[in-house]
Amino acid sequence: MVSFSDNTSLSCPNNPSQAPKFANTFTTRIFSDVAGDITITVDGESFLLHKFPLVSRSGKIRKMVADGKDYNVSKLELVNFPGGPHTFELAMKFCYGMNFEITAANAALLRCAAEYLEMSEDYREENLIARTEVYLNDVVVQSLEKCVEVLCTCENLPPIVEELGIINTCVEAIAMNACKEQLVSGLSTLDCNGESTELKTGCMEWWIEDLSVLRIDYYHKVITSMARIGVRPDSIVESLMHYAQISLKSIGKCQIWNPARPNSNSGTTENKQKTIVEALVNLLPTLKSSNVPLSFLFGMLRMAIMVEATVACRLELERRIAFRLEMASLDDLLIPSLRAGDSLFDIDTVHRILVNFLQQIEDEENEDSGGYESDGLASLGHGSLLKVGRLIDSYLAEIAPDPYLSLQKFIAMIETLPDYARVIDDGLYRAIDIYLKAHPMLSDHECKKLCKFIDCQKLSQEATNHAAQNERLPVQMAIKVLYFEQLRLKNALCGSNGDGFLSQKISSGVPSAAMSPRDNYASLRRENRELKLEISRMRVRLSELEKEQVVMKRGMMEKSGNGKTFFTSLSKGIGRIGIFSGPGGGKRRKPRGSEGKSGRSRRYSVS
Repeated sequence: MVSFSDNTSLSCPNNPSQAPKFANTFTTRIFSDVAGDITITVDGESFLLHKFPLVSRSGKIRKMVADGKDYNVSKLELVNFPGGPHTFELAMKFCYGMNFEITAANAALLRCAAEYLEMSEDYREENLIARTEVYLNDVVVQSLEKCVEVLCTCENLPPIVEELGIINTCVEAIAMNACKEQLVSGLSTLDCNGESTELKTGCMEWWIEDLSVLRIDYYHKVITSMARIGVRPDSIVESLMHYAQISLKSIGKCQIWNPARPNSNSGTTENKQKTIVEALVNLLPTLKSSNVPLSFLFGMLRMAIMVEATVACRLELERRIAFRLEMASLDDLLIPSLRAGDSLFDIDTVHRILVNFLQQIEDEENEDSGGYESDGLASLGHGSLLKVGRLIDSYLAEIAPDPYLSLQKFIAMIETLPDYARVIDDGLYRAIDIYLKAHPMLSDHECKKLCKFIDCQKLSQEATNHAAQNERLPVQMAIKVLYFEQLRLKNALCGSNGDGFLSQKISSGVPSAAMSPRDNYASLRRENRELKLEISRMRVRLSELEKEQVVMKRGMMEKSGNGKTFFTSLSKGIGRIGIFSGPGGGKRRKPRGSEGKSGRSRRYSVS
């Protein structure tokens, strides 16, 4: 009567003459020689049927007939029938004993219809409920593709499908099949040559594309079950990225960059996209278990901003980005602002990401250091901080020409970074100069307030020459630049070195007996950072001296070179080398003076 099939389409009887057809008219009858005695209406379509085969298998129809005013009731109406008229037709065929196939496309529909019609074993053995349960438990759960197909058919079914456990059965079966596939593919791709046991995972899992057709609530259940069972986090991340690419592709660049985009159909569409974004972010594996691509995180953050996702969703993305901010590119940070009348770029979001990054650096230092750091100079946190410093300076230079960028936001981005995050202030000077050029209406007070963040001692020779002739800078700034340039030249000519500076730093870092242990620790950390900054500067200077040495050697090799020029350059080179040793070759301490001041300002510290 009913057969199981792997096909997704309903098979037709071999002999059309033996396959009576249900119709929505009263004239067509199930048997040509027996008149129908009951009419059942389902969603506006009427079926002329016979009472006996229906009441013998369906408890609901039996009760409806029995509860009628008279036994000869001839009209019934089924409200909210699962699957509609097409599924009702299949259920009636089952009652009449006609042949049809149960497939993945109709199994859930028939199971819900059988529950609605109460077609249980109480009325007939091997009734429709039992037959559909056997198919779901013995055939569907063995195949990931069939489970996905069944879940797709459940999307339009009433809540009864959840109560029957069909969805949970398919979800668990998908997760289990994916886990089995992972084990099988892992064993087949295991490289056993020599002692290597590396697992090759180059290609995308085949089931990732199949899951992209699921509705987001079902997809969320599947991924949650996969994570619980033990599917690889990298495979889950690939699936999330593929699902986002398929389901959120309607969010185009023109929509992101156009705050005045039309709102037609935005109510339903944006709510759906918002739900998808929030669900995908919630499904991201933990930071320690998987390395989610940074470009994907930035893309999801842009979408979360556009669809106005919850604050918790956006903060989670910002926290994950801040964890690896040193790996970001300038294009990643250029997040467009969607608020009318605001700056072109979302400065507030980048500022929060930077604050999160600095907080993580501070937390790591508090966990790892109990005083002086033995390997502080090679500290991963400090190296990351220098990279982020260069990145933020480039970002400041990129957003500086924006005429809508307020001075307060620009300054907030500058002062968030500590001074020791910049070995050289050339990038900061360039960004401030661009901002001054793009905002000529700034007052003298505002110009002074902005330029005070530039440390003239941390400018290169090229930047110093430019600043000395820059008419956009305040007069006090230009004088300060010239003063430190003269001081630098004087130190080079006199052969002064940085030993006095270092000695001063070290001596100032000695804990005082009058200070509390907490203050001593804070002082040691502060002096340690200043030493890091000074040594970084010396490395930059050493690199410059190495370049000059190459030029001097080249001059010695040239036969036609000018002797006077050579000895002049040699004298300047020796004078610069003096920053590491005194005139007599030995180390000397220099009293605290203008040269011994700390290269680090006290505007901000992460300690």
